[in-house]
Amino acid sequence: MADSVASDDQKFCLQEVLDTFRLCLSENKEVYLEHYVAGWRGLIKFLNSLGSVFGFISKDAVNKMKILVGLLEGADGSHYVTFQSMVKYELESELVDLTKRGTHPESGCRTLLRLHRALRWLELFLERLRISSEDSKTSVMCADAYNESLAQHHPWVVRKAAGVAFCVLPGRPAFLEVMNVGPTEQVVAMLGEAVPLISEVYQVTEELYAQNNMLDLP
Repeated sequence: MADSVASDDQKFCLQEVLDTFRLCLSENKEVYLEHYVAGWRGLIKFLNSLGSVFGFISKDAVNKMKILVGLLEGADGSHYVTFQSMVKYELESELVDLTKRGTHPESGCRTLLRLHRALRWLELFLERLRISSEDSKTSVMCADAYNESLAQHHPWVVRKAAGVAFCVLPGRPAFLEVMNVGPTEQVVAMLGEAVPLISEVYQVTEELYAQNNMLDLP
């Protein structure tokens, strides 16, 4: 019984991701760190449900999430409720390495930026899944999304490994099945709701980092 509960716990559900990202933004477009991390938990289940292919991204994302949860639950947690409050606090307190990696390699700003870049890749990939036809190659969709986003931030050896990993991805029907939504039409419809929400959270974060000249934190 415990095993089945654990496996259900690990099972990806697109509806959960949709619900979580819906909670991410406040009325005045601040991003809640707690809900963002919860959304990532769902996305990691998605990556893990497809086997070890995405291990190089999901392991890093899990580590980054742990750092952010630690900050949120720590003594200064009140400063980490939203991305906006975190950026203000860390910049004013000089807790961010702005030009070279130094004494704050696990600052909230640097940690979040790595998840932010990965979110762009997933957003682009999920949108390609949504609009593609049944016989479209997921390997091409995934590689194109990766090359438009994460690839520019990865060293050559990681890009090479990613390219090899994408080649063995299952077909589009397998991806839609792990969404645990129902027939293809329902999955596509729900992706049509989820992707714009993910995109909006991404854009708000991108603008916040751009305004503070932090898009290239070392």
